[in-house]
Amino acid sequence: MEPGINIIVGSRGSKLALTQSRTVMDRLQEQVAGLECSLKTIRTQGDKIVDVALSKIGDKGLFVKEIENALLDQTIDLAVHSMKDVPTAVPEGLELGAILEREDPRDALVCLDAGSLAELPAGSRVGTGSLRRIAQLSAAYPGLKFEPIRGNLDTRLRKMESGEFSALVLAYAGLKRMGWLDHVVDIIEPDVCLPAVGQGALGVEIRSGDERVTGLIAALDHPATHQCVLAERAFLRHVEGGCQVPVGALGTLRGKELTLEGVIASLDGKTLLRDLESGSPEEAQQLGIKLAEKLLARGAGAVLEEVRRTYEESNGKE
Repeated sequence: MEPGINIIVGSRGSKLALTQSRTVMDRLQEQVAGLECSLKTIRTQGDKIVDVALSKIGDKGLFVKEIENALLDQTIDLAVHSMKDVPTAVPEGLELGAILEREDPRDALVCLDAGSLAELPAGSRVGTGSLRRIAQLSAAYPGLKFEPIRGNLDTRLRKMESGEFSALVLAYAGLKRMGWLDHVVDIIEPDVCLPAVGQGALGVEIRSGDERVTGLIAALDHPATHQCVLAERAFLRHVEGGCQVPVGALGTLRGKELTLEGVIASLDGKTLLRDLESGSPEEAQQLGIKLAEKLLARGAGAVLEEVRRTYEESNGKE
């Protein structure tokens, strides 16, 4: 890379997104002498609509579409995403060039007056941004009220501190990247609540065939994380899930075996279909498909259809 070469990095404008993008920029500049990185913030549809639950908006590309358009228009050279925000279908002409080593993928509890969900009084309102968490945690803690909450991390924390919610369930990774782990009172284990597909991992999206950028970001890729996330995304893609359905998955690589665990749930958490599949990491995507087929054979398709029908009716669709 010749000195003075400039790379334009596209990012959402939230504090967390900017922190994550700057982390990638710092890594690139550490590895490539003379590289200059500039940051371009792009406002996405998900950033503009902050007073409606994600499940009611229905667009799986809420937090990436405008950024992907900037990539295709060559306004930016690469984009940094939270992998849990990236739809399983990447637009033609783009690809995920690297997935960085994953941060802890688990969910975390933030609370002022209790040390765990079990300690909260019955009827306490717990805010969280996903149907996945609401469904799984409602099954584990039926006495609590898990309700949607939108906004950036600092906005959600203010809502809790003002008394609107007794507690929040958030991604541990985001809190750690923001330096806010002092807010965390408990970690929610995957056997209680499987995380979102790709949770805790950062992805770098680039234009297909851009050899300059491909070579630049190659060292950022973490193969083990990449394989686990590929398996999770294949699972999600095969069940046709998105932010509007309660689907969770987590891949773990131990030695030469990749284990993928997935869950598909009803909105109220009364139906939880959960299973796992193990195999070679080279077969990551096939593992995701096999696990999806296993759960679909157990009735997951009907569960997902009921979820979609419920939200179509609530949105006034025929």
